[in-house]
Amino acid sequence: MWQGHEPGDGAVYYCDQPQTGLLITIWTQDPPPNSGAGPTPREVAQIAIENMHLRAIDIGIAPEPGPDSIGLVGMPVWMWAKAPSSQTFGPITESASAGGITITATAKVLHITWDMGDGTEVVCDTAGSPYKPEFGRTDSPDCGHTYKKSSAGQTDDAHTVTATSSWVITWSGAGQTGTIRLDGLNRSAQIRIGEAQVLVN
Repeated sequence: MWQGHEPGDGAVYYCDQPQTGLLITIWTQDPPPNSGAGPTPREVAQIAIENMHLRAIDIGIAPEPGPDSIGLVGMPVWMWAKAPSSQTFGPITESASAGGITITATAKVLHITWDMGDGTEVVCDTAGSPYKPEFGRTDSPDCGHTYKKSSAGQTDDAHTVTATSSWVITWSGAGQTGTIRLDGLNRSAQIRIGEAQVLVN
């Protein structure tokens, strides 16, 4: 951070560089950029968010992705965050300090937007419920979809399903509070959907 002395026509400024341990001294008519200005509370909150190492969810979906698994048009598809953790779904809290201020931030997923690969999106406000075989053909109670067309003709003859997490981060410190939105953490999987075959005698 720059610190200035000798007011008047020009001043001597000192800049401490923590990375190198150097102390730079200059004389200038005009104050250098950012002289006397430390990081804002929001900028320190961003450091706390970086320390969280947030990442996209691991996708849970039924029918399972893979060449040996196929779902059927008209049958319920279940989607969920597999083994959600503090880094993939929250909540998670971290603190960061810089420029003499400390900020504490808490992040959690607000919702997950599932792009189903057939032109539809499903927004789920929960992590979803994992599917179990005993559920049979019932619909997911909180995060599901039903395909109306097969995945034939798509890339690899599969629908590409992409789950995008929308995080909300609240922070406080240095007498201030704020909210930061974080979108764009996503992960994809491919599932195959076929037409039900009707047997005619």
